[in-house]
Amino acid sequence: MKRIGVVTSGGDAPGMNAAIRAVVRLAHSRHLEVLGFERGWEGLITNTFRPLGPRSVSGIINQGGTMLHTSRCPEFKEKESVLKAAETLDRNDVYGLVVIGGNGSFNGALALSEKSDTDIIGVPATIDNDVFGTDETIGFDTAVNTAVSEIDKIRDTAMSHERIFIVEVMGKDRGFLALTVGLTVGSEIILVPEVKFETLNLIESIEESRRRGKKSNIIVAAEGVGENRALAKQIEEYTKSEVRLSVLGYAQRGGSPTARSRYLACLFGDKAVELILNGERNKIVGLVGCEINAVDLEESAKSTKPLDLKLLQLAKELAV
Repeated sequence: MKRIGVVTSGGDAPGMNAAIRAVVRLAHSRHLEVLGFERGWEGLITNTFRPLGPRSVSGIINQGGTMLHTSRCPEFKEKESVLKAAETLDRNDVYGLVVIGGNGSFNGALALSEKSDTDIIGVPATIDNDVFGTDETIGFDTAVNTAVSEIDKIRDTAMSHERIFIVEVMGKDRGFLALTVGLTVGSEIILVPEVKFETLNLIESIEESRRRGKKSNIIVAAEGVGENRALAKQIEEYTKSEVRLSVLGYAQRGGSPTARSRYLACLFGDKAVELILNGERNKIVGLVGCEINAVDLEESAKSTKPLDLKLLQLAKELAV
């Protein structure tokens, strides 16, 4: 019986467990053994794994996080660590490896593919939604809904007290989460790392909204746009209004995955196992339009997914 491996790497995302479940059960139904490597790349470096079967993944489809655990692994940037991981795959006769994670995970997978004969397939799971080659990643929808639920509550307070709120969402380098959340909560201003802003222009926008009769404002800001606490103080000084900063933080990573995140996990897991059985090497699966496709791992790892800046303009027009 042939053997494949599965690993979750980098930051956790809701739906990773659903993806593990899909890979394990679909592999089992197609007569494949599965090894689950623990704590991301660390498990491959140290040869730490456990056999997984249909009963091993019972009851996890609705759970956030990852049963295999995960970690940041800076050692994997070193050639020696990558070679150890390749040796682990060879020693355990793993001929296919499913890597569930985001951009950092796929860069690690690309480095491993250059040192190993194992077929590597990436399954995109990250709340950042910044993986090139897929319209949506596992966990993104859950993170969006978590943030929307919290901001809807914050708006109640903003309107009651006629305050300005800056709500910081995750996104150190990319603004997919902030943009989607900001649009769907009806925020007056959205700040993303891809678009630089001038504080005075932002303040003028707030003042203009006041002249139009608005008594409160919601600003959705990605964490990567700068020091949002300092920005709140600047706005307060200029506008003489009460300004509050609310940082949603790691709550966006956790929680039970939405139906959408679970659905994608099932479809991506199915495609990943299919690609391995077909002898496809070094691909990532993804949703493009309404189709589940695959692109080259190298292309995905080395390309930047564009942010649809037209949505910023749409949000601005809707905030009149």
